[in-house]
Amino acid sequence: MRSCTMREHENVDLELLLQSLVDYAIFMLDSGGHVLSWNSGAQRIKGYTAGQIIGRHFSVFYPADDVVSGKPGRGLEIAVAEGRFEDEGWRVREDGTRFWANVVITALRDGDGRLRGFGKVTRDLSERRNVERALDERGRLLAHLVRAQEAERRRIAWDVHDDTIQSMVAVGMRLQLLASTLPAEHADAVTRLNDTVNAAVGRLRNLAFYLHPPGLDSGGLVETLSGYLEQVASGAGLAYDLVPDLDEEPPPEAAITVFRICQEALTNVRKHARASSVRVRLASADHGVHVKVADDGVGFADPGDASARREHFGLIEMRERAEISGGWWQLHSRPGEGSTVEFWVPAVRPGLR
Repeated sequence: MRSCTMREHENVDLELLLQSLVDYAIFMLDSGGHVLSWNSGAQRIKGYTAGQIIGRHFSVFYPADDVVSGKPGRGLEIAVAEGRFEDEGWRVREDGTRFWANVVITALRDGDGRLRGFGKVTRDLSERRNVERALDERGRLLAHLVRAQEAERRRIAWDVHDDTIQSMVAVGMRLQLLASTLPAEHADAVTRLNDTVNAAVGRLRNLAFYLHPPGLDSGGLVETLSGYLEQVASGAGLAYDLVPDLDEEPPPEAAITVFRICQEALTNVRKHARASSVRVRLASADHGVHVKVADDGVGFADPGDASARREHFGLIEMRERAEISGGWWQLHSRPGEGSTVEFWVPAVRPGLR
Protein backbone atom coordinates (compact mmCIF):
# COMPACT_ATOMS: atom_id res chain seq x y z
CA MET A 1 0.00 0.00 0.00
CA ARG A 2 1.36 3.44 -0.95
CA SER A 3 2.01 5.77 1.98
CA CYS A 4 0.58 9.30 1.85
CA THR A 5 2.99 12.09 0.94
CA MET A 6 3.38 15.26 2.97
CA ARG A 7 1.53 17.23 0.28
CA GLU A 8 -1.38 14.79 0.39
CA HIS A 9 -1.55 15.17 4.16
CA GLU A 10 -1.58 18.96 3.76
CA ASN A 11 -4.37 18.75 1.21
CA VAL A 12 -6.44 16.53 3.51
CA ASP A 13 -5.87 18.86 6.47
CA LEU A 14 -6.80 21.90 4.37
CA GLU A 15 -9.98 20.23 3.18
CA LEU A 16 -10.90 19.32 6.78
CA LEU A 17 -10.29 22.91 7.83
CA LEU A 18 -12.41 24.39 5.03
CA GLN A 19 -15.29 22.02 5.72
CA SER A 20 -15.16 22.76 9.45
CA LEU A 21 -15.55 26.53 9.03
CA VAL A 22 -19.35 26.56 9.01
CA ASP A 23 -19.56 30.29 9.83
CA TYR A 24 -17.73 31.24 6.64
CA ALA A 25 -18.61 30.54 3.04
CA ILE A 26 -15.20 29.74 1.49
CA PHE A 27 -14.99 28.74 -2.16
CA MET A 28 -13.01 29.25 -5.34
CA LEU A 29 -13.94 30.82 -8.66
CA ASP A 30 -12.28 30.34 -12.01
CA SER A 31 -10.92 33.38 -13.83
CA GLY A 32 -14.35 33.96 -15.35
CA GLY A 33 -16.17 33.94 -12.02
CA HIS A 34 -17.63 30.39 -12.07
CA VAL A 35 -17.77 28.39 -8.83
CA LEU A 36 -15.09 25.67 -8.60
CA SER A 37 -15.37 24.53 -4.98
CA TRP A 38 -17.86 24.72 -2.11
CA ASN A 39 -17.49 24.24 1.65
CA SER A 40 -20.08 23.40 4.31
CA GLY A 41 -20.17 27.02 5.48
CA ALA A 42 -21.11 28.12 1.96
CA GLN A 43 -23.95 25.61 1.91
CA ARG A 44 -25.19 26.75 5.33
CA ILE A 45 -25.05 30.47 4.52
CA LYS A 46 -26.14 30.48 0.88
CA GLY A 47 -28.37 27.41 0.82
CA TYR A 48 -26.92 25.74 -2.30
CA THR A 49 -25.45 22.24 -2.26
CA ALA A 50 -22.19 21.71 -4.10
CA GLY A 51 -24.06 19.86 -6.84
CA GLN A 52 -26.41 22.79 -7.34
CA ILE A 53 -23.83 25.56 -7.54
CA ILE A 54 -20.49 24.29 -8.87
CA GLY A 55 -20.06 25.50 -12.44
CA ARG A 56 -22.53 28.39 -12.11
CA HIS A 57 -21.48 32.05 -12.25
CA PHE A 58 -21.12 33.69 -8.84
CA SER A 59 -23.39 36.58 -9.90
CA VAL A 60 -26.27 34.30 -8.87
CA PHE A 61 -25.53 35.42 -5.28
CA TYR A 62 -26.26 39.08 -6.09
CA PRO A 63 -29.64 40.89 -6.20
CA ALA A 64 -30.95 41.46 -9.73
CA ASP A 65 -30.30 45.22 -9.69
CA ASP A 66 -26.64 44.63 -8.74
CA VAL A 67 -26.28 42.14 -11.58
CA VAL A 68 -27.77 44.64 -14.06
CA SER A 69 -25.40 47.37 -12.84
CA GLY A 70 -22.39 45.07 -13.31
CA LYS A 71 -21.38 44.94 -9.64
CA PRO A 72 -20.12 41.29 -9.65
CA GLY A 73 -17.78 41.95 -12.58
CA ARG A 74 -16.43 45.14 -11.03
CA GLY A 75 -15.52 43.21 -7.90
CA LEU A 76 -13.42 40.79 -9.92
CA GLU A 77 -11.78 43.62 -11.85
CA ILE A 78 -10.75 45.37 -8.64
CA ALA A 79 -9.43 42.10 -7.20
CA VAL A 80 -7.32 41.57 -10.35
CA ALA A 81 -5.97 45.14 -10.25
CA GLU A 82 -5.39 45.45 -6.48
CA GLY A 83 -5.06 41.86 -5.34
CA ARG A 84 -8.26 41.83 -3.28
CA PHE A 85 -11.72 43.36 -3.11
CA GLU A 86 -13.89 43.78 -0.01
CA ASP A 87 -17.54 44.79 0.15
CA GLU A 88 -20.60 44.76 2.39
CA GLY A 89 -24.07 44.53 0.98
CA TRP A 90 -27.11 42.40 0.22
CA ARG A 91 -26.64 38.91 -1.14
CA VAL A 92 -29.25 36.33 -2.19
CA ARG A 93 -29.70 32.78 -0.88
CA GLU A 94 -30.85 29.79 -2.91
CA ASP A 95 -34.44 30.31 -1.70
CA GLY A 96 -34.45 33.95 -2.84
CA THR A 97 -34.18 35.52 0.62
CA ARG A 98 -31.59 38.23 1.22
CA PHE A 99 -28.89 38.49 3.88
CA TRP A 100 -26.35 41.20 4.72
CA ALA A 101 -22.85 39.97 3.93
CA ASN A 102 -19.21 40.89 4.18
CA VAL A 103 -17.40 39.61 1.08
CA VAL A 104 -13.66 39.36 0.35
CA ILE A 105 -12.46 38.33 -3.12
CA THR A 106 -8.76 37.56 -3.52
CA ALA A 107 -7.02 37.12 -6.87
CA LEU A 108 -5.06 33.85 -7.04
CA ARG A 109 -1.92 33.79 -9.19
CA ASP A 110 0.64 31.10 -9.92
CA GLY A 111 4.38 31.40 -9.55
CA ASP A 112 4.64 33.15 -12.92
CA GLY A 113 2.02 35.75 -11.94
CA ARG A 114 -0.72 34.32 -14.18
CA LEU A 115 -4.27 34.68 -12.87
CA ARG A 116 -5.62 31.22 -11.98
CA GLY A 117 -8.90 32.28 -10.37
CA PHE A 118 -10.25 33.82 -7.20
CA GLY A 119 -10.72 32.86 -3.58
CA LYS A 120 -13.97 34.13 -2.08
CA VAL A 121 -14.92 34.38 1.61
CA THR A 122 -18.42 35.45 2.67
CA ARG A 123 -19.69 36.12 6.20
CA ASP A 124 -23.35 36.51 7.10
CA LEU A 125 -23.60 39.79 9.08
CA SER A 126 -27.39 39.91 9.25
CA GLU A 127 -27.49 39.49 13.03
CA ARG A 128 -24.88 42.21 13.59
CA ARG A 129 -26.70 44.56 11.23
CA ASN A 130 -30.00 43.91 13.01
CA VAL A 131 -28.35 44.73 16.34
CA GLU A 132 -26.90 47.94 14.88
CA ARG A 133 -30.28 48.93 13.49
CA ALA A 134 -31.87 48.22 16.87
CA LEU A 135 -29.23 50.41 18.54
CA ASP A 136 -29.97 53.17 16.04
CA GLU A 137 -33.67 52.87 16.82
CA ARG A 138 -32.92 52.91 20.54
CA GLY A 139 -30.80 56.00 19.98
CA ARG A 140 -33.62 57.73 18.12
CA LEU A 141 -36.10 56.88 20.90
CA LEU A 142 -33.64 58.13 23.52
CA ALA A 143 -33.10 61.37 21.59
CA HIS A 144 -36.88 61.83 21.35
CA LEU A 145 -37.27 61.18 25.11
CA VAL A 146 -34.48 63.61 26.02
CA ARG A 147 -35.91 66.32 23.74
CA ALA A 148 -39.40 65.81 25.21
CA GLN A 149 -38.08 66.04 28.77
CA GLU A 150 -36.09 69.18 28.01
CA ALA A 151 -39.08 70.80 26.26
CA GLU A 152 -41.21 70.14 29.35
CA ARG A 153 -38.52 71.53 31.65
CA ARG A 154 -38.23 74.62 29.44
CA ARG A 155 -42.02 75.14 29.47
CA ILE A 156 -42.17 74.85 33.28
CA ALA A 157 -39.19 77.20 33.70
CA TRP A 158 -40.83 79.80 31.46
CA ASP A 159 -44.15 79.47 33.30
CA VAL A 160 -42.41 79.88 36.65
CA HIS A 161 -40.42 82.90 35.43
CA ASP A 162 -43.05 84.70 33.36
CA ASP A 163 -46.11 83.96 35.46
CA THR A 164 -45.52 82.83 39.05
CA ILE A 165 -42.44 84.94 39.78
CA GLN A 166 -43.89 88.05 38.19
CA SER A 167 -47.10 87.67 40.18
CA MET A 168 -45.19 87.25 43.43
CA VAL A 169 -42.98 90.24 42.64
CA ALA A 170 -46.17 92.28 42.17
CA VAL A 171 -47.46 91.00 45.51
CA GLY A 172 -44.18 92.02 47.16
CA MET A 173 -44.43 95.53 45.72
CA ARG A 174 -47.97 95.91 47.06
CA LEU A 175 -46.88 94.66 50.48
CA GLN A 176 -44.08 97.26 50.52
CA LEU A 177 -46.56 99.96 49.59
CA LEU A 178 -49.00 98.76 52.24
CA ALA A 179 -46.28 98.68 54.92
CA SER A 180 -45.43 102.30 54.19
CA THR A 181 -49.01 103.38 55.02
CA LEU A 182 -49.50 101.36 58.22
CA PRO A 183 -48.64 102.13 61.82
CA ALA A 184 -45.33 100.67 62.97
CA GLU A 185 -46.91 97.86 64.98
CA HIS A 186 -48.67 96.55 61.83
CA ALA A 187 -45.98 97.57 59.32
CA ASP A 188 -43.45 95.17 60.92
CA ALA A 189 -45.74 92.16 60.30
CA VAL A 190 -46.33 93.18 56.68
CA THR A 191 -42.59 93.69 56.17
CA ARG A 192 -41.87 90.19 57.50
CA LEU A 193 -44.51 88.84 55.14
CA ASN A 194 -42.83 90.71 52.27
CA ASP A 195 -39.47 89.16 53.26
CA THR A 196 -41.07 85.71 53.06
CA VAL A 197 -42.40 86.49 49.57
CA ASN A 198 -38.97 87.72 48.45
CA ALA A 199 -37.33 84.54 49.76
CA ALA A 200 -39.88 82.45 47.85
CA VAL A 201 -39.15 84.47 44.70
CA GLY A 202 -35.44 83.71 45.14
CA ARG A 203 -36.14 79.99 45.46
CA LEU A 204 -38.34 80.08 42.36
CA ARG A 205 -35.59 81.85 40.39
CA ASN A 206 -33.16 79.10 41.43
CA LEU A 207 -35.72 76.49 40.38
CA ALA A 208 -36.16 78.10 36.96
CA PHE A 209 -32.37 78.22 36.54
CA TYR A 210 -32.10 74.55 37.55
CA LEU A 211 -34.84 73.50 35.17
CA HIS A 212 -33.39 75.32 32.19
CA PRO A 213 -30.03 77.06 32.57
CA PRO A 214 -29.25 79.81 30.05
CA GLY A 215 -27.29 78.50 27.08
CA LEU A 216 -28.57 74.91 27.26
CA ASP A 217 -30.29 75.30 23.88
CA SER A 218 -27.58 77.20 22.00
CA GLY A 219 -24.29 76.67 23.83
CA GLY A 220 -22.08 73.59 23.74
CA LEU A 221 -21.69 71.17 26.62
CA VAL A 222 -18.52 72.73 28.02
CA GLU A 223 -19.85 76.29 27.77
CA THR A 224 -23.17 75.43 29.41
CA LEU A 225 -21.60 73.35 32.16
CA SER A 226 -19.01 76.05 32.84
CA GLY A 227 -21.72 78.67 33.28
CA TYR A 228 -23.75 76.42 35.56
CA LEU A 229 -20.71 75.44 37.60
CA GLU A 230 -19.75 79.07 38.10
CA GLN A 231 -23.27 79.94 39.25
CA VAL A 232 -23.54 77.03 41.70
CA ALA A 233 -20.00 77.23 43.05
CA SER A 234 -20.01 80.97 43.59
CA GLY A 235 -23.35 80.76 45.39
CA ALA A 236 -22.05 78.02 47.70
CA GLY A 237 -18.58 79.46 48.26
CA LEU A 238 -16.93 76.54 46.44
CA ALA A 239 -13.65 76.68 44.56
CA TYR A 240 -14.13 74.84 41.28
CA ASP A 241 -12.20 73.52 38.32
CA LEU A 242 -13.57 72.35 34.96
CA VAL A 243 -11.19 70.21 32.88
CA PRO A 244 -12.56 69.60 29.35
CA ASP A 245 -10.72 67.05 27.20
CA LEU A 246 -13.25 66.31 24.47
CA ASP A 247 -12.30 65.45 20.90
CA GLU A 248 -15.56 66.95 19.63
CA GLU A 249 -18.95 68.19 20.78
CA PRO A 250 -21.12 65.15 21.60
CA PRO A 251 -24.56 64.72 19.99
CA PRO A 252 -27.32 66.80 21.66
CA GLU A 253 -28.95 63.93 23.57
CA ALA A 254 -25.57 62.81 24.96
CA ALA A 255 -24.61 66.39 25.88
CA ILE A 256 -27.91 66.91 27.73
CA THR A 257 -27.55 63.59 29.56
CA VAL A 258 -24.01 64.50 30.67
CA PHE A 259 -25.12 67.96 31.75
CA ARG A 260 -28.10 66.69 33.77
CA ILE A 261 -26.03 64.08 35.62
CA CYS A 262 -23.36 66.69 36.39
CA GLN A 263 -26.07 69.08 37.49
CA GLU A 264 -27.46 66.57 40.00
CA ALA A 265 -23.96 65.68 41.20
CA LEU A 266 -23.15 69.36 41.80
CA THR A 267 -26.44 69.86 43.61
CA ASN A 268 -25.51 67.02 45.99
CA VAL A 269 -22.08 68.58 46.54
CA ARG A 270 -23.67 71.93 47.37
CA LYS A 271 -26.33 70.47 49.68
CA HIS A 272 -24.64 67.55 51.41
CA ALA A 273 -20.87 67.34 50.90
CA ARG A 274 -19.74 70.29 53.06
CA ALA A 275 -16.90 70.62 50.56
CA SER A 276 -14.58 73.53 49.88
CA SER A 277 -13.80 72.60 46.26
CA VAL A 278 -15.11 70.53 43.36
CA ARG A 279 -13.54 69.42 40.08
CA VAL A 280 -15.36 68.31 36.94
CA ARG A 281 -13.41 66.46 34.25
CA LEU A 282 -14.81 65.58 30.81
CA ALA A 283 -12.92 63.28 28.45
CA SER A 284 -13.63 61.49 25.18
CA ALA A 285 -13.28 57.72 25.68
CA ASP A 286 -14.57 54.58 23.93
CA HIS A 287 -16.84 56.52 21.56
CA GLY A 288 -18.44 58.32 24.48
CA VAL A 289 -17.95 60.89 27.24
CA HIS A 290 -16.24 59.88 30.50
CA VAL A 291 -16.94 62.22 33.41
CA LYS A 292 -15.69 62.59 36.98
CA VAL A 293 -17.21 65.03 39.49
CA ALA A 294 -14.97 65.01 42.57
CA ASP A 295 -15.30 66.99 45.82
CA ASP A 296 -13.21 67.23 49.00
CA GLY A 297 -16.16 67.00 51.36
CA VAL A 298 -17.11 64.70 54.24
CA GLY A 299 -17.78 61.65 52.07
CA PHE A 300 -19.89 58.60 52.86
CA ALA A 301 -19.32 55.78 55.31
CA ASP A 302 -20.51 53.37 52.61
CA PRO A 303 -21.90 54.75 49.33
CA GLY A 304 -23.61 51.44 48.66
CA ASP A 305 -25.41 51.39 52.01
CA ALA A 306 -29.05 52.47 51.79
CA SER A 307 -28.81 54.18 55.19
CA ALA A 308 -25.92 56.31 53.92
CA ARG A 309 -27.94 57.33 50.89
CA ARG A 310 -30.89 58.39 53.06
CA GLU A 311 -33.02 60.63 50.87
CA HIS A 312 -30.50 61.03 48.06
CA PHE A 313 -32.93 60.16 45.29
CA GLY A 314 -30.67 62.22 43.03
CA LEU A 315 -28.16 59.36 43.13
CA ILE A 316 -30.78 57.00 41.73
CA GLU A 317 -31.72 59.54 39.08
CA MET A 318 -28.09 59.92 37.98
CA ARG A 319 -27.62 56.17 37.66
CA GLU A 320 -30.88 55.76 35.73
CA ARG A 321 -30.00 58.56 33.30
CA ALA A 322 -26.62 56.99 32.54
CA GLU A 323 -27.96 53.45 32.17
CA ILE A 324 -30.95 54.45 30.02
CA SER A 325 -28.52 56.10 27.62
CA GLY A 326 -26.53 52.85 27.41
CA GLY A 327 -23.76 53.93 29.79
CA TRP A 328 -22.76 53.31 33.40
CA TRP A 329 -22.50 55.25 36.69
CA GLN A 330 -20.55 54.79 39.94
CA LEU A 331 -20.07 56.61 43.23
CA HIS A 332 -16.70 56.41 45.04
CA SER A 333 -16.48 57.76 48.59
CA ARG A 334 -14.72 57.41 51.95
CA PRO A 335 -15.33 59.26 55.23
CA GLY A 336 -13.32 62.47 55.30
CA GLU A 337 -11.94 61.96 51.79
CA GLY A 338 -14.75 63.38 49.70
CA SER A 339 -16.80 61.72 46.96
CA THR A 340 -16.43 61.17 43.24
CA VAL A 341 -19.30 60.63 40.86
CA GLU A 342 -17.96 58.81 37.80
CA PHE A 343 -19.94 57.88 34.71
CA TRP A 344 -19.71 57.22 30.98
CA VAL A 345 -22.37 57.72 28.32
CA PRO A 346 -22.11 56.80 24.63
CA ALA A 347 -21.79 59.69 22.21
CA VAL A 348 -22.19 58.02 18.81
CA ARG A 349 -24.47 59.67 16.32
CA PRO A 350 -27.29 57.49 14.89
CA GLY A 351 -26.14 55.64 11.78
CA LEU A 352 -22.48 55.54 12.87
CA ARG A 353 -22.73 52.75 15.43
